[in-house]
Amino acid sequence: MSTTTAPTAPVLGAAGASEVALAPDVFAAEIKPHLVHETVRAELNAARAGTRGAKSRGLVSGGRSKPWRQKGTGRARAGTTRAPHWTGGGVAFPPGMRSFEVKVNRKARRAALRGALSSHAAGGTVALVDGARFERPSTKSAVALLEEWGAPRPTLVVATEDEEALVKSFRNLEKVLVTVPAELEVAAVVWARSLLVTQAALPLVLARAGAAAAEEAAP
Repeated sequence: MSTTTAPTAPVLGAAGASEVALAPDVFAAEIKPHLVHETVRAELNAARAGTRGAKSRGLVSGGRSKPWRQKGTGRARAGTTRAPHWTGGGVAFPPGMRSFEVKVNRKARRAALRGALSSHAAGGTVALVDGARFERPSTKSAVALLEEWGAPRPTLVVATEDEEALVKSFRNLEKVLVTVPAELEVAAVVWARSLLVTQAALPLVLARAGAAAAEEAAP
């Protein structure tokens, strides 16, 4: 039986060179492109409002009587000004409110998230950071941390809601998206070219991805 080597990630801002081992069942999982594509499509569709609409001939005002008599005028017969070919008339087959939701099973969604995270781990574009090092909001410190890391942007930062100082430090940076583990989506992980996770948020990310050690804590 073959064993999977646990990937590692650097801990930014740590004293000296520091790396930690990542859970192999999440960060060294099999990448299934079809599941990633299906999940990203479902997430993007869920963000669509679907509120566009137009009035049919039964909803527009006016046109309660014939605009002219049936015969003797030399014009084509007409029964109402609500017809689609009239100016101000209704729309033929108008669009209405609809839902673009695409169902994706929880097991497939978790597998897609594990695949997206594994892609970052394989490319060396995932790192950890201790949120406690940000005692107060400092955009300058956030920029210095990213420059020290040297990873390409856009960057996705995953932090807990309690790490307010870190969130405020990163949220105004260009090409940096900050999110919490409960709202982590596959589309955001795929969009980002680098991934920065706080040490406090890592267990929650593992739970959301359906890690074996955190299966009971998964939402």
